[in-house]
Amino acid sequence: MASFKPTKVQVYPKLGEKVTQDTLYWKNYKAPVQIKEFGAITNIDFSPVAPHNFAVTAFTRIHIYGPFSQEPVKTFTRFKDTAYCGRFRSDGQLLVAGCEDSVVRLFDVSGKVALRMFKGHTKAVHITDFTSDRYQILTGSDDYTCRLWDIPNATELNTYQEHTDYIRCGVTSKLNRDLFITGSYDHTLKLFDARADKSVMTMDHGQPVESLLLYPSEGLLVSAGGRHVKVWDLLKGGQPLVSLKNHHKTVTCLCLSSSGHRLLSASLDRHVKVYNTTNYKVVHNFDYAASILSLALAPDDESIVVGMTNSILSIKHRKSLDESKEISGQQRRQPSYRVFVKGKNYVPKQDDYLVSKPVKQHLAKYDKQLKKFNVSKALDTALETWTRLRKPEITVAVIKELDRRGTLKNALAGRDEQGLARLLNFLIGNVVDPRFAPVLVTAAEMILDIYQSVIGQSSVVDRQLLRLQELLEREIDYQQDLLEVLGMLDTMFASSLPRKEVNLHLSKRKTESINSDREEDAVGQ
Repeated sequence: MASFKPTKVQVYPKLGEKVTQDTLYWKNYKAPVQIKEFGAITNIDFSPVAPHNFAVTAFTRIHIYGPFSQEPVKTFTRFKDTAYCGRFRSDGQLLVAGCEDSVVRLFDVSGKVALRMFKGHTKAVHITDFTSDRYQILTGSDDYTCRLWDIPNATELNTYQEHTDYIRCGVTSKLNRDLFITGSYDHTLKLFDARADKSVMTMDHGQPVESLLLYPSEGLLVSAGGRHVKVWDLLKGGQPLVSLKNHHKTVTCLCLSSSGHRLLSASLDRHVKVYNTTNYKVVHNFDYAASILSLALAPDDESIVVGMTNSILSIKHRKSLDESKEISGQQRRQPSYRVFVKGKNYVPKQDDYLVSKPVKQHLAKYDKQLKKFNVSKALDTALETWTRLRKPEITVAVIKELDRRGTLKNALAGRDEQGLARLLNFLIGNVVDPRFAPVLVTAAEMILDIYQSVIGQSSVVDRQLLRLQELLEREIDYQQDLLEVLGMLDTMFASSLPRKEVNLHLSKRKTESINSDREEDAVGQ
């Protein structure tokens, strides 16, 4: 009895990833260094001065890490409750942070005790920042107010209460000490001038605002909230320029590359998207293990630091030029020549005998069912979620094998609503793929023949049959359009070919000789 032959799964050519300059640039990072913090990491801020240490705000602590250290070089723990938004001043000497207890604390980076404590808010302070003149602090709180504080005198300068919900993000101008922008859960962004008593510009984001970012020129503002990232033109009165919706969950933070040509957004969907700031197309994508709450880029993009909800701090360092060359220049070590010729000249002796080791055949689940002639179960196995989504070529191979055996109709018949819906769903996703179309078109025709009597009895099946019909009609239209384009191209190519010149004198002589031959034949007859 012949042994069972496993189903042959055809290997299809894979579409290669398009390698661009952005791909090479953003993939040129080492494996991430992961550090466990004490709680969810809500903010990361790099010092503007060398060696560019960064402050990580997590739970009741702020840790300061060196560029390549895996242990904090400094820790601030003088918080009675959860700390928020630890940010450096432009000279890197001072650090300010808010807290759940509504007190704003100012620290000297080289010390431990708070230099100043600003009290005035009545609820948690989620946003802090220094103004460009270094002598004032902006704060935003859950009490719906944003305030300006004077550092030398530790006094409150201004209070603005225009938002109607929590203020969770804000940014100060680096070019003008009097300008700052706040974002709130009331869906609005407000531009304030410290010389005025109220906001001078209001923009509606449409979702609770989680993060704000000013371009270096400060003509454009980027806001993130809900699944949307929006760009606003401040020079045109806050006119919206573009709205991006590339994330599946709430966007939590924004960041700009050192050149200003790339915008980064991070989200609770565990992805970091990199956009080209010219056309706002996604040029790269980073995946992480948990939802992302904070993101920061080191100067010159030397490091990407990400803080997640699972208390993990992920740090990716850029590869040095020597490391990049070493990796790209590495070649797989080739086996030596003697490995290939080993044993080729061996001559067996008269008393030698061959011991053959039986090779155990491992069959896939669908092959085991085929071996038992359970054709319907074999197809069910090939239609399992992981197989049909990740390896559709296996499902197609099983359908092809069943068709070869002449049992495909039996395997397709007798299915309930759920089984038929799963089958139609697979067809909708793959029938127009040129690699699978020859096999799946046959299967689709059989399904229509078998189940035409039950059309109209299930809304789920009817809806999928309509989707399949629309898909095929659209594909036929595409094919017709392509044929027309092909005809146009053939005409263009034919007209662009160089024309051969015909020698009229030779052509005339040839015609005369043909005519004379015909006359001689007629006379002979």
